Amino acid sequence: MSKPAPGEQYVIGADYGTLSGRAVVVRVSDGAELGSSLLEYPHAVMDVRLAATGEVLPPEWALQVPSDYVEVLRTAVPAAVKDAGIPAENVIGIATDFTACTMVPTLADGTPLNEVPGMEGRPHAYVKLWKHHAAQGQANRINTLATERRESWLPRYGGLISSEWEFAKGLQLLEEDPELYARMDHWVEAADWIVWQLTGTYVRNACTAGYKGIYQDGAYPSEEFLAALNPDFASFARDKVEHSIGALASRAGTLTEEAAGWTGLPAGIAVAVGNVDAHVTAPAAQATGPGQMVAIMGTSTCHVMNSDVLREVPGMCGVVDGGIVEGAYGYEAGQSGVGDIFAWFVANQVPGEIHDAAAAAGQSVHEYLTDQAKDEPVGAHGLVALDWHSGNRSVLVDHELSGVVVGLTLATKPHEIYRALFEATAFGTRKIVEAFNDSGVPVTEFVAAGGLIRNPFLLQVYADVLNLPISVIRSSQGPALGSAIHAAVAAGAYPDISSAAAAMGSLDRAAYRPDPERAAAYDLLFREYSALHDYFGRGTNDVMHRLKEMRRAARRQQAVSA
Repeated sequence: MSKPAPGEQYVIGADYGTLSGRAVVVRVSDGAELGSSLLEYPHAVMDVRLAATGEVLPPEWALQVPSDYVEVLRTAVPAAVKDAGIPAENVIGIATDFTACTMVPTLADGTPLNEVPGMEGRPHAYVKLWKHHAAQGQANRINTLATERRESWLPRYGGLISSEWEFAKGLQLLEEDPELYARMDHWVEAADWIVWQLTGTYVRNACTAGYKGIYQDGAYPSEEFLAALNPDFASFARDKVEHSIGALASRAGTLTEEAAGWTGLPAGIAVAVGNVDAHVTAPAAQATGPGQMVAIMGTSTCHVMNSDVLREVPGMCGVVDGGIVEGAYGYEAGQSGVGDIFAWFVANQVPGEIHDAAAAAGQSVHEYLTDQAKDEPVGAHGLVALDWHSGNRSVLVDHELSGVVVGLTLATKPHEIYRALFEATAFGTRKIVEAFNDSGVPVTEFVAAGGLIRNPFLLQVYADVLNLPISVIRSSQGPALGSAIHAAVAAGAYPDISSAAAAMGSLDRAAYRPDPERAAAYDLLFREYSALHDYFGRGTNDVMHRLKEMRRAARRQQAVSA
């Protein structure tokens, strides 16, 4: 990291991920990252039991505790300033980004329902993390009804609404805990809730409102539509969701005295409107122009891209005017599991002797398996996998789907399966890129960001599978840097995001180039992936749905017995 210079101005970017929150101190003049600090959420993710009671949660649940997010402000922000060695009074703004769609049910003053006395034992009172997929049934009903009624907003989301999004999760809350639903005043994206804590003012951000809140052309789905789902859901948008919307990179408010006490920053500095971790990364990678697809590759992958044309792309997560940068149409697609799949495999499918060998070599298991796999020819493992261990976000939008590995034999080695999983996620990305190209929204540059860019072999696989050069963001903290860039604009240091990105962002263009021979071999393997993709994902064989339902039934019986 660069050393601070006297008289410089600084901004803070706070990035809220799935398991931790990180704060980064950034110099306004050139985007140099001077200090950082990370806090792992004390309660992590509650996906098995509710921490307050020990109650077993149903399948597909994923909850968090909102006080963990405030703890990031109390600890990571002042620690990052200390790490940077800068005077706190020279910080002119702070901005935050969050996973989406991560929802907080609150009272009118922003108090989370799990903090209301007597509510701490009710699962629906907690934050529903983005990967809470237990509202799939509600999402299916929304999709069916919207298709039957030919709702004009549905094509903007590729024809399907995800179970991860605001309306499906809100309908689940109503139908499973109507008393708590009635007590809830606001159904708030965590991206906006944390800004509310910093400023004392609730402002909805244009990004999540458009992509996750079905806000199109100035309106949410009609009360007539919502009533057809459930009569008690008719006023959901008006009473629980609707609020003033702030443009990205604009000022949501200023830092309150209380928040200044948490963070050690000056009261009154600019606080930018909230944003999503993926979308905020685009300016950090200097990818604000049409056709530059940014893939933020971590536990999941989100693909975002600006365009000057409005098109309907099947299976995308949405297109929003100003959803990434003001004045452009912002597109989003994604994969629900990427790094999570690799981590699951290492944690659950790799024998102890490989863990021991990796330790003896001074490597992580991921590094060890990568080294074993990287020099083998394409297709030598005889495997093809589907990357649906956490469902499919794009292009199928079906979280009832599950993972598959075809071609296993008694001679198959762990590193071969590991490589097949790498390739499966690359194939999933290729499906997304092809959907955009086929719909008249061409991908002209593929930009990689996120934690997984640390693995060169993975990025080379993507270059070969996509048959495209891969540009790579230089920052290892893309979302935090992107938030800092938004903070600089909100504070008035730059007139707009594009100019701030040019000064503060950074990118290594075409860092990975496809090998023609490997690309041709991957074309053949991709055909097999596509055949499996359509067989299991487009209704030919719904075995994955049936197995999920059997699992849910067994888990419900297990919970009753307990």
